[in-house]
Amino acid sequence: MQDIKRLDHTIKHMLLTIERGRNQIINIARDSRRQRDELMARLVEVKGEIVSIITESDRLERDFKLARHYLIEVNRNFQLYSEREIQVAYEEAQHLQLQLTAMREREEQLRKQRAHLENMLRHATETLSRAEKLENQVGLAIQLLSGDLHSMTVKLDELQTRQQLSLRIIMAQEEERQRVAREIHDGPAQSMANVVLRAEICEKLMDLEPEKVRQELHDLKTMVRESLQEVRKIIFNLRPMVLDDLGIVPTLKRYLVELQKRTDIVMELVVLGDEEQRLPSALEVAIFRIVQEALNNTVKHSAAGRCVIKLEILAGRVNIVVSDDGCGFDTQQVLEAAGGEYDSFGLLGMRERVQLLAGKIDIRSAPGKGTEISITIPTKR
Repeated sequence: MQDIKRLDHTIKHMLLTIERGRNQIINIARDSRRQRDELMARLVEVKGEIVSIITESDRLERDFKLARHYLIEVNRNFQLYSEREIQVAYEEAQHLQLQLTAMREREEQLRKQRAHLENMLRHATETLSRAEKLENQVGLAIQLLSGDLHSMTVKLDELQTRQQLSLRIIMAQEEERQRVAREIHDGPAQSMANVVLRAEICEKLMDLEPEKVRQELHDLKTMVRESLQEVRKIIFNLRPMVLDDLGIVPTLKRYLVELQKRTDIVMELVVLGDEEQRLPSALEVAIFRIVQEALNNTVKHSAAGRCVIKLEILAGRVNIVVSDDGCGFDTQQVLEAAGGEYDSFGLLGMRERVQLLAGKIDIRSAPGKGTEISITIPTKR
């Protein structure tokens, strides 16, 4: 009995010690999270300052070039200008040069500061990740020592699955953010910068060449219209507004029309059942993303000439079939390698979406035999 009591005391003391260590880890994680958030906020500020300085530097450089050209003209024809005008031209060019030099030095300082912040942020993120991982491990150890072993095994599996799913969600979010940032940077952001530059040119030409200003304004209008189309395209890719307004069928039809412009594959949508029936919003979004991923795979990998999308809306379920006559692939090899070399096929993401909706997915393909993806999702649970 004494040995049992001693063992019980030892276990309780060990659990208390582990719990104290866990609390310390939680504090470290909290401090690391706060430091990471502060660094991220400061990094955003620095990046904003860099953008502002680059914009101002570009403006100063243009002004400096104009001032230099004017100074050259004054020096060549100094007899046409007064001594005061020559002095003003020289002082203006020198003042702009000093401003431009200071601005570039400030930009270099901010770039170094940005690199330093990014390095600190990376270390803080790594520390937070290690602390959170250690916290989870210690928490599991406490539960394992104080609870039922079988129950802990079940919870461990659930936690691992949840962590994997959370990681994939985070990775998908980051990839989507990078894609949107890249599209905005390469598209609307560049166009807006050109619009600002052309607008400044219009201001300078307003009194000198009115006809040229009219042409510049016409070009500006065209650029703004193209930028608006790019923004609408980005918004549609993020979440089609027509999906909320009209439903899944009109959204898929519009998506296929836009996709058809970018590929030679003949796309055909076949809808069976009630086309006008509205499904729950989350289900419509999931169906659209699943079909979108399947079609992205077809365009990227299949080398197909024709693709058929069948959507069947029934009373208790939705059936989706995406088939093509392309090159096909070894399904077993791809699914076993999911998350690695073949993760670009997106099959794992589609399968996880379907499983979250309590549905079933069947992928049939073989080299040279085309591909068919069949999905069934219940609408009432």
